[in-house]
Amino acid sequence: MAHTRRSTDHSKPLATLLVAAAVAVVGLLIVVPLASVFYEAFARGAGQWWKALADDPDTRHAIWLSLTVAPVAVAINTVFGIAAAWLVARFRFPGRSLLISLFDVPFSVSPVVAGLALVLIFGRQGVLGPALAWLDWKVIFAWPGLVLATTFVTLPLVVRELLPVMESIGPEEEMAAVSLGASGWQVFWRVTLPNIRWALLHGIVLANARAMGEFGAVYVVSGHIAGATDTMPLRVEKLFQEYRQPASMAVASVLAGLALITLVAKFIIERRLEAEARDLEANRSQTDSLDHTKVEGGVA
Repeated sequence: MAHTRRSTDHSKPLATLLVAAAVAVVGLLIVVPLASVFYEAFARGAGQWWKALADDPDTRHAIWLSLTVAPVAVAINTVFGIAAAWLVARFRFPGRSLLISLFDVPFSVSPVVAGLALVLIFGRQGVLGPALAWLDWKVIFAWPGLVLATTFVTLPLVVRELLPVMESIGPEEEMAAVSLGASGWQVFWRVTLPNIRWALLHGIVLANARAMGEFGAVYVVSGHIAGATDTMPLRVEKLFQEYRQPASMAVASVLAGLALITLVAKFIIERRLEAEARDLEANRSQTDSLDHTKVEGGVA
């Protein structure tokens, strides 16, 4: 006991040092830059901040474009994530491990390389370029290209959030619903979706945050055309390069505000996920205890 107390006493200064170091790093790399963005954005007052956003048509279009591209990409990845997670969690088939590894490709490939790959496929001189030209469909340097690039970089986020949850829950409840005569849609809406709802929301929040701030892949496929294909991150960079720092910081503050809202939503959802995990573990422990009691009673 004395040895344990001495070890704890010796570890307190180290713990304090580590906490102070962590706080210093977070403050220096996150809090200070974020505060400086808001300070620069509102340095001339809220009126000038609003004027920088509302009076510039290219900035208004960039905000509108980001607020339309991101939801579409997130919606696509939500549908894909649910289907892919259900497939991998409920079935065993050849190539399953390879498929799971492919989900992480967007994490390992540079967004710039991903954007270049899309250009080589959908560009005028790309593989599908002649067919798209014949159909008069424009993908690269247009809205569909932005959606494709954003969808690619956010693809793993929803499926990676759902997969461990669906594997931990297991198929027992779904199989019970099917045995009682429920259709596939009834099983999904009444059994599967309620069990994964918080993990799904968490993946959607992360995917939306990633989509809003995407720069590399979107930069390549957009052509950086002001008033046409500039999203908010591209608009921030262009305004800064044009030495229009107040306007640049005003747009950056919008992105930072969205990031803070995402952070709050993420915190709330994570708390719900932790609560559900505790409840699930408690229910399992109670079930195991009852089963053990029944076994002992039967033996007796």
